Amino acid sequence: MASLTVGTVRLSVLCAGVLTFIACNSEILDRQAEQIRRQEAEITRQRKELEAYAAGQKTRDEKQKNCMRAFRDYFDKAQLSTNRDEAISLYRQGLTICPDDDVAHYELGRALADAGRSAEAAQAFEAALKINPDFADAKRQLDAIRKNQ
Repeated sequence: MASLTVGTVRLSVLCAGVLTFIACNSEILDRQAEQIRRQEAEITRQRKELEAYAAGQKTRDEKQKNCMRAFRDYFDKAQLSTNRDEAISLYRQGLTICPDDDVAHYELGRALADAGRSAEAAQAFEAALKINPDFADAKRQLDAIRKNQ
């Protein structure tokens, strides 16, 4: 009978040990599962960030390509043109495909001012300053137009 009691106690201790082991492993597995969920969430966040960066890069590349075309086909020709109306037209056409070039807006403004079209020139200088607020020549030209009105 004593051996049965000792065996039962040993079995109880063994079962308690197994249950503790299972409980510890369960906690470890739960922590690992939570860590994996956090890592998957971070990977998803980073993937979205990379996709947004790639999309932005594609947009920047497209804008650069358009601006190169605008310079080649319009802005450079406008600079060389001796016909003021043609130069104005070329700048405007170029600005439709490359609207963020402050110098092109400035040069359009100068051509318009030379043509006596002050209101349009002021708009072109304002556009240049909106893109580049530190554009001193555009500011000077705009101030001169406003002073003469």
